[in-house]
Amino acid sequence: MVAFYSSALDGVAANPALPTPLLLRLIAFDGGGEGPPFQALHRPGLPEPAVAALLTHPILYTRVTFARSGQAEPEQRARLADDPSPEVRATVAEGPDRIHDHRAKVSPLSDAVCGRLLEDPEPSVRNALLHSRHLAPSFLASLVRHPDPAARCAGLRVWADLTAAERATLLDDPDPEVRRSAALRACPQDARLTAALLRDPAALPVALRRGLLDRADAERFLAEGVHLAELACNPSLPADLVDRLAVDPDDDVRLAVSLRPELTEARRAAIDFTVSPFDREDVDWVTAGIADQRVLHRAATSAHPLLRRAAARSPHLSPELLRLLAEDTDAVVHTHLAIHHPDTPEEVLMSVYARLGGTFSAWMATGHPRFPREGLARYADHPNGIYRQLAVRDPAAGPDLIERLSHDPDVWTRQAAARDPRLPLPRLVEALALPELASSAGANPALPPGEMARVMDEAGVPASRG
Repeated sequence: MVAFYSSALDGVAANPALPTPLLLRLIAFDGGGEGPPFQALHRPGLPEPAVAALLTHPILYTRVTFARSGQAEPEQRARLADDPSPEVRATVAEGPDRIHDHRAKVSPLSDAVCGRLLEDPEPSVRNALLHSRHLAPSFLASLVRHPDPAARCAGLRVWADLTAAERATLLDDPDPEVRRSAALRACPQDARLTAALLRDPAALPVALRRGLLDRADAERFLAEGVHLAELACNPSLPADLVDRLAVDPDDDVRLAVSLRPELTEARRAAIDFTVSPFDREDVDWVTAGIADQRVLHRAATSAHPLLRRAAARSPHLSPELLRLLAEDTDAVVHTHLAIHHPDTPEEVLMSVYARLGGTFSAWMATGHPRFPREGLARYADHPNGIYRQLAVRDPAAGPDLIERLSHDPDVWTRQAAARDPRLPLPRLVEALALPELASSAGANPALPPGEMARVMDEAGVPASRG
């Protein structure tokens, strides 16, 4: 993976020690019509004067970018819900899309603000809200009585929380799309609904995969040889039909059968299926039971790699299952543990980093709260630059070592050292002028405010008035 180069100004914009006056100066920068650097808009804990300046920023893109920030509090983003631009309001309605860390949670907008956005005169704003991934369950539940069919469809996401009367009303909704969507939610327990959905081309694949099947319908699809992979996943498929699909000539069909929850390990092993070394296919019954210890035990103890990979995505693994999967020889299992589990052992995190250094998964591993720090200076002379980068993370590493690593042949290692506050000031200032280190040096919290101001001067950022 090629290291990303950026400017010293971008680094200063991200610097956690940037004083408020300089931050305000930067936010006021028009950037040649593009607004201030992106990094200034995605800072955590922005002070109120900075938030106020962003809310009224004359450049549209700046307000849109702030509305999209996962670092902004929902109350801050909500203050843009009445922005004159429909694009800004739609971005507020959609919510943050720059959530790089799967472990991070986005707090939803209040139900009151969402209600205002749902009544927005612009269809794009209403549509963005209804497709947002960040809506509170309470707001979604309130939508099932909304006059807009699209809103009622969105409310179906909390089907399990609805009352029997609300479900019945939605199943009899005057809008065909609402009826279809509600029926797809209800069909796992209703053979009549499933049979009707199988006659609807738009609903057929999902209904065949999840619905309560009549045997005659199952045999018909088997005889026709269509949608067999979906059929092979259906929980209600009779055992003798499962046996027939287990020897189907299609690899995807046999793989789908091998993942069925009722199979014994011996029966699963008897199926001729192939799993790619990097396959991350979802397994419905494991995903549905992501917090159920019995489900997780069955998946984590299986010989089937896709089941173990699915279990490794759960942050709810018991200590025993976590230890078991930490000893797994499957690399994808370790990658999922590094990303999803809060107690992943250090050695697993290190193995993922060493194998995938420079990738998103490696970045997730190093951002894990259990990723080791002490003792990493021992890697300062490692022949692999992926390891030498780690030496910078050691709290016992001294300024001399950090400076040496800032001259390392590996650019990632040099960048890590340039960001470290232990880097001696002369070298830090020197790094500001080096294209591959400028952004990292600009983000270094030890950079004096005077040097930050100088970076702004050289980038043409006007001085603050008054």
